[in-house]
Amino acid sequence: MQFDPILEEGRLLKRYKRFFADIECADGSLVTAHCANTGSMKNCMAEGARVWFSRNDDPKRKLKATWELVETPHGRMACINTGRANRLVEEALSAGVITELAGFTQLRREVKYGEENSRADFCLELDGQPVFVEVKSVTLGFADSATAAFPDAVTTRGAKHLRELTTLAASGQRAVLIYCVNLSEITAVRAAKEIDPEYAAALAEAKAAGVEVLAYGTSITPSTIAVTHPLSTKLS
Repeated sequence: MQFDPILEEGRLLKRYKRFFADIECADGSLVTAHCANTGSMKNCMAEGARVWFSRNDDPKRKLKATWELVETPHGRMACINTGRANRLVEEALSAGVITELAGFTQLRREVKYGEENSRADFCLELDGQPVFVEVKSVTLGFADSATAAFPDAVTTRGAKHLRELTTLAASGQRAVLIYCVNLSEITAVRAAKEIDPEYAAALAEAKAAGVEVLAYGTSITPSTIAVTHPLSTKLS
């Protein structure tokens, strides 16, 4: 995926009220950007960090800029706009990058399923059977490790999705969780049980029930981002 319009570079001044970020532009002007990330963004932010943002002239939007990328304190590139993950995975599915799901004949988005009124990010038709797919964006990294973790904050919604997938798998249907790791220089993904032990427990239960847990890494530059390669999962 190419960023369109082209991203602009700046310096992060602060993130506040979760969805706002003040950025100093290259010309010294200031812009308040939308931060499309509900998590803590742990280990992603530092005052003065290099960031990249997009602009949008939609008159219905209050904020005309969206924070997209950041250079983390560990020197990695991260895409903090979690709204990008589904599109990236969809592009990868269509291109056959996610080999475990290659050969599907139909893709539907935001499909209702489960007992808790959920919507699957994707429902694929594969070998004549539905495959329910949930996507999670991962940006939590650590200075001394090439293993990223999810989540970066307690996520009741994430645990709910795991319960729904677990029920599907236990009934014999194919259920898949994909961690889209929007962080460079990562080789594996684990559950952040130190942050959300209930999510970690639900993930272990889902895996035991037959939910397929996949992780894929991305290539990130200020001009393009794409899902490119599989990563290991550390679930024990």
